[in-house]
Amino acid sequence: MGAERCIRVELACGGVKFYEGEHGAERVVRVESANGAVRLYEGETGAERLVRCELARSGTVRFFKGERGAERLIRVREGCASGEVRLYEGEKGAERKVRVELACGTVQLYELASGEVRL
Repeated sequence: MGAERCIRVELACGGVKFYEGEHGAERVVRVESANGAVRLYEGETGAERLVRCELARSGTVRFFKGERGAERLIRVREGCASGEVRLYEGEKGAERKVRVELACGTVQLYELASGEVRL
């Protein structure tokens, strides 16, 4: 006894959190929402950062980079049949699309106009 560690927490909202790590140093590695979305985390206890979010209904996968609380969107891979991949740059909350790769091989590049329109 005394070495038990938390590996799973079932939330009242229907979601589930999964943990890894030794007793007292457990860290969140995965969160499954009731709607089927799955969020994956990396990092040490208390510094877990979002790295990927998979949307169950559409199959879309979003990738993130940055420290906890400052995770910014860097790539979106559309699900379903489109196969589109969008790449983003910028800080959290100010990300902008810079490249789109279509399944047919077409590549679209984007830059900010003088009016700084963000998509």
